[in-house]
Amino acid sequence: MRDLVSSFLGVHSSDRVVAEIEKKVIEAFEVFDHECNKTVDVREIGSVVRSLGCYPTEAELQELLAEVEEEEPTGYIHLEKFLPVMTRVLLERSYQPIPEDVLLHAFEALDENKCGYLTKEELVKYMTEEGEPFTQEEMEDMLSAALEPETNTVCYKDYITLMIVDDV
Repeated sequence: MRDLVSSFLGVHSSDRVVAEIEKKVIEAFEVFDHECNKTVDVREIGSVVRSLGCYPTEAELQELLAEVEEEEPTGYIHLEKFLPVMTRVLLERSYQPIPEDVLLHAFEALDENKCGYLTKEELVKYMTEEGEPFTQEEMEDMLSAALEPETNTVCYKDYITLMIVDDV
């Protein structure tokens, strides 16, 4: 009997977890559903995914889009296709953020003078001209969160602290 109750509670508990994740996905999706018709512009799916604490590479994001787009792409993603895919991504803990020490090492490598900060100009150059370049919107988002307005610099240790997502 105890096994039966445990088994039932385990299933009930996992159903509750799935329901909570689905609720979070729907809420995040609705923020970007400007027409209130259960669709989001395909160009905003990366923002939806990141708002849920997932940080896929551009290639991973393209794979995700291929999974949720209509066979005849319309430029919009429908909630009914996005919800099960994103729920699975969250349950599998895919696209987890880069660890704090790796981020710090990356910023330190860019900080040629080893002064603990990067200027706005340096950061924009690195983020838009090197590797997988940021879009103008991504750069503006990053600067709005990272830039110290008084000094026009990014103290990267403080910025990393802001970026770290706590496990729930």
